[in-house]
Amino acid sequence: MRLPPHQYDQKNVDTVMDKRVVPLAGVVVLVVLLFASLAWGPSGRGVGINSRFSLVDDSGHAVSDTDFRGRFLLVFFGYTHCPDVCPTELQTMADAVQRLGAAGASVQPIFITVDPERDTSAVLHDYVALFPPRLVGLTGSPEQIAAAARSYRVFYRRAPSADGGYSMDHSGLIYVIGPDGRFWTAFAPSTSVDSIVATLRRRLQ
Repeated sequence: MRLPPHQYDQKNVDTVMDKRVVPLAGVVVLVVLLFASLAWGPSGRGVGINSRFSLVDDSGHAVSDTDFRGRFLLVFFGYTHCPDVCPTELQTMADAVQRLGAAGASVQPIFITVDPERDTSAVLHDYVALFPPRLVGLTGSPEQIAAAARSYRVFYRRAPSADGGYSMDHSGLIYVIGPDGRFWTAFAPSTSVDSIVATLRRRLQ
């Protein structure tokens, strides 16, 4: 049974760290505008997304976007303490890769944390093992995570909780990056496995 979708909270597609409060209606408009600009094709120009990163994988090795050339990437930003949207979307990615069968070997799912303070390589290593096959977890310094988020136009921010802890507000798209490293498209939260598989099959033929 799938978990209920988390409310999508894209504050500003042009600025990752914009702190202004945007009314829900404004958020909906921004999401509509975002998807209007995201189309299949090797332009790599979707709202300025360049898909670059320089991070550390869940085995402690330094990696960059160039290390994944030659494969399609499914990229999701989240954090291991996320109660709903992250496990739901990561399971969707895992199910899609499995459903692709042999063609899934050319698709690499990637999970980039927006909470590097808690999500060390060791923490990510145990977490991504819950979502086979081949999910790679990436972390880094706060500066590296911020740079990767800017590259993908991902919104995130820390949200303090009443008990003194915190959660992370973040956008919830699954990004598709082509084998040449260029942005192709993005799937909205709660997109079905069937839809993702059908879209990827057309590109993998």
